[in-house]
Amino acid sequence: MLRGGEVGLRARHEEDIAVLRTELYDDVVNSARAEGGPWRPISPGSKDPRLVVDDKDQGNVRFSVVELEAGTLVGSAALWGIDTHNRSAHIGLGLLPSCRGKGYGTDVVAVLCHYGFVVRGLQRLQIETLSDNTAMLRSAERNGFVREGVLRSSAWVMGEFMDEVLLGLLARDWKPEPAAGAAA
Repeated sequence: MLRGGEVGLRARHEEDIAVLRTELYDDVVNSARAEGGPWRPISPGSKDPRLVVDDKDQGNVRFSVVELEAGTLVGSAALWGIDTHNRSAHIGLGLLPSCRGKGYGTDVVAVLCHYGFVVRGLQRLQIETLSDNTAMLRSAERNGFVREGVLRSSAWVMGEFMDEVLLGLLARDWKPEPAAGAAA
């Protein structure tokens, strides 16, 4: 497990799948805002890659996020679109509704940075998020990400086009938190 100050990133357990499906992906509005495509239901037992981890897929690493003190599931996180030639990847995360607003997002981003830069040896991490996602923008910027641009009207979300903000962080500019990434 990779540890931050408040959360840990661990392998996806079978019992996580039902919770993530119900709390994150069955929520039409949340899913539509988080995904790059239209919402669609996920059938029980589905091998949907957002839920079931494919250990052979070297371009995407998905984690379950747990609160360290109690070990309870608080969300999902990923390093996706891993490009080993250019040594870059994208960061994504989703927190269960009851776990939002507690600072977990900032901690998750810190641990993903540790994983990307230290464990994977990447040179660049990138985040794309909707321009009104203040929680993600704040979490990214607290970890040193810089706003690099706005993709105007680039995301179709629930009947309207929305702007996306592009943020980047280079390994040389990263200032790690002391607790981020400590192995258990």
